[in-house]
Amino acid sequence: MPHYFTRAEAEALLPAISVELGKIQVHYRQAQGLEKDLEEMQVKSMGNGHHLQGKILHVQESLLEHVQALQQAMEELQTLGCELKDPEIGLIDFLSLRNGEEVYLCWHLGEEHIDYWHTLEAGFAGRQPFEDE
Repeated sequence: MPHYFTRAEAEALLPAISVELGKIQVHYRQAQGLEKDLEEMQVKSMGNGHHLQGKILHVQESLLEHVQALQQAMEELQTLGCELKDPEIGLIDFLSLRNGEEVYLCWHLGEEHIDYWHTLEAGFAGRQPFEDE
């Protein structure tokens, strides 16, 4: 049976989630940059770029380190019970119940509180503010 968060339960996790999201964003951005560098070097090495092989190996090793750190941070986030929807903006959903219906409490990095919810199908675009309940 899934765990349904109350707003208070979810908000209590925001400090820990923010730490993990910070790690995720750093490693995500680093991995993206290294992937781009690697693609460019691989294209260059197809011509007369055999001298790039050592650098390519180094970039591949760095990329692997960032991917592993990213996976570890995402696993840690998952143990908190929330769902990462977008690592770039730090978008998180918490499964909850609203009037007996499954919904997501929706929050992203930079917001002080969980002020929005949406149906499971609506996603971020369908966020609705909580009326003070």
